Amino acid sequence: MKRREALKGLGMATGLLVATPAALSVLQSCEEKKETWSALFLKPEEKKLVSDLVDIILPSGATPGGLELNLPQFIDLMCKDTLSEEEQHLFHEGSKIFSVRLEELSGKMTEKTTRKEVEELFLKYFKLNPKEEGKVKYLLYRNRDELDEKEKKDFDLYKFLFTVRGLSLFGYFTSEKVGTQVLNFDPIPGEYSPCIPVSEVGNAWTI
Repeated sequence: MKRREALKGLGMATGLLVATPAALSVLQSCEEKKETWSALFLKPEEKKLVSDLVDIILPSGATPGGLELNLPQFIDLMCKDTLSEEEQHLFHEGSKIFSVRLEELSGKMTEKTTRKEVEELFLKYFKLNPKEEGKVKYLLYRNRDELDEKEKKDFDLYKFLFTVRGLSLFGYFTSEKVGTQVLNFDPIPGEYSPCIPVSEVGNAWTI
């Protein structure tokens, strides 16, 4: 299963995101084990869904995974502190639609579903051919009030999924652990070399 290829096809216009101090503190304390945490914005079933989705989007492996970096907690705080009331409403509506379709697929309540079942449904909406991708992009550029009921459900669903994915990636590359241990990091940069082969640059740089 080519998860990364499935994810990169659809973009998310997140605008200029700025992490709140509370959200940043969650990322910087990523070494702490937070098996149980109290959500400030996410509903109980959303907390479970977001945690599964983060693990699907950014699984642990050669590099730290999203759960290791407390990204579900980060998303919870960012949704609470940075989303408008309308965006928060769309997030909840989209998560409800995803939950209903997940329960239809699995035959279980959302809280009882497995990560694999969540991934199966997630890929249904992201593993698309170019024509299908174009339809989704066009849908999200339209005014929601002009959509029919079926289109509104798809609109809300994708808004939810793109918000989770966008904040996951934003939090991942904002985290101290990824910035210092995964990306190139030099707190005291040396000389400036404007003309060097790209092959010598290596990994992306934090600073």
